[in-house]
Amino acid sequence: MSAQTADGADPAAEGGRAAAAKAAGRKREQQGWYFYDFAVSVYSASVLTLFLGPYLTSVAKAAADAEGFVHPLGIPVRAGSFFAYSVSASVVLAVLVMPLVGALADRTGRKKPLLAAAAYTGAVATTGMFFLEGERYLLGGLLLVVANASLSVSMVVYNAYLPQISTPDERDAVSSRGWAFGYTAGSLMLVANLGLYLGHDSFGLSEGMAIRICLASAGVWWGAFALVPLRRLRDRAVVRDPGAGPAVSGWKQLVATFRDMRKYPLTLSFLLAYLVYNDGVQTVISQASVYGAEELGLEQSTLIAAVLLVQVLAVAGALGMGRLAGRFGAKRTILGSLAAWALTLLAGYFLPAGTPGWFFALAAMIGLVLGGSQALSRSLFSQLVPAGKEAEYFSAYEMSDRGLSWIGPLVFGLTYQVTGSYRDAIISLVVFFALGFVLLARVPMRRAVEAAGNPVPDRI
Repeated sequence: MSAQTADGADPAAEGGRAAAAKAAGRKREQQGWYFYDFAVSVYSASVLTLFLGPYLTSVAKAAADAEGFVHPLGIPVRAGSFFAYSVSASVVLAVLVMPLVGALADRTGRKKPLLAAAAYTGAVATTGMFFLEGERYLLGGLLLVVANASLSVSMVVYNAYLPQISTPDERDAVSSRGWAFGYTAGSLMLVANLGLYLGHDSFGLSEGMAIRICLASAGVWWGAFALVPLRRLRDRAVVRDPGAGPAVSGWKQLVATFRDMRKYPLTLSFLLAYLVYNDGVQTVISQASVYGAEELGLEQSTLIAAVLLVQVLAVAGALGMGRLAGRFGAKRTILGSLAAWALTLLAGYFLPAGTPGWFFALAAMIGLVLGGSQALSRSLFSQLVPAGKEAEYFSAYEMSDRGLSWIGPLVFGLTYQVTGSYRDAIISLVVFFALGFVLLARVPMRRAVEAAGNPVPDRI
């Protein structure tokens, strides 16, 4: 029989009820947390990947001079490169802001107000894209920079909640569900966008107006569904450090983390490989619709359907590559995906214009390797993180990712600026996958895991 206190209470029963209540509260927060991915992934799918690139490029071309150049701040820029440069500028801004916000969140514990500020700044900027018309390319570039940087900042705060709302055993499942929610949202909105775009005449809308409504709807969706996590997530009290201000402490912490990583050179070697090939992945995602529209002459409806195909197959690809990793190891599976990425770009270079069928085939290949290469990279990196330093190292992982992801769009834009060919621009990205392949192949994973002090999985 269980021991009882003087007042007749059963300590074991009380402890069980407390644990159950804590688990229920944690589950409620987790369910709310999933919805931020649901809210924000529509921006990535509909705005950044699909509509804004071709549309902003067309607006810039309308404002271009006789030689095809626009002149933001007096700088001559080929109109076809303006979108890529704007993406690069947004990433640079995000890298400057992220450590400041991250330090403020850690020092005050007030993550929710910071998440709200970043989310609604991005949502308002995205909704404002409704007014992007005529020759307002500068407005479009400004809104893109603000929205994209806000997305990056909000994801830093969003991801910082994960260790607080889940136990170590729950973390993989919770993170995966959030990722799945995001792709589901992207698919749902893309179906709605496809219906609006294809039927714009029947709705009495011009093509441009339909695109502007699709852009703005992503901002409305972002803002509406962000309310769910903001209602369910809660802030935790922290011990305040009376020392340096958040800006200084943020950068000092980042520098300290990288200094600590020098003790684990093999972990740094993997991180470098990931940063190189992931830059290629992110650039393909953001520039594929521009290539399809400008170089291949594909209709917007074709691009929408292709992106929808990518969204759906990304989930299946991640699950399939997860099974392959269980059989062949994560490293070999990622190396195979990098080879597939490079072959996809090579095929895209030779793809004849006006062939939707072949473009769909390329989209299917991208979808099958997209989710898996990202998911396995994250899980593989987690094997190389010393115990007790998970949050610190993944913070550097996120910062480093954002810090280098402007190079791919810059290479894409510069290649087009010099050659005037989107085919040359898209093939220039092969170098990211080839170099990433070589760098990753050189990392001895078993030795890297052992050096980090972690048990080595049967297959890695």
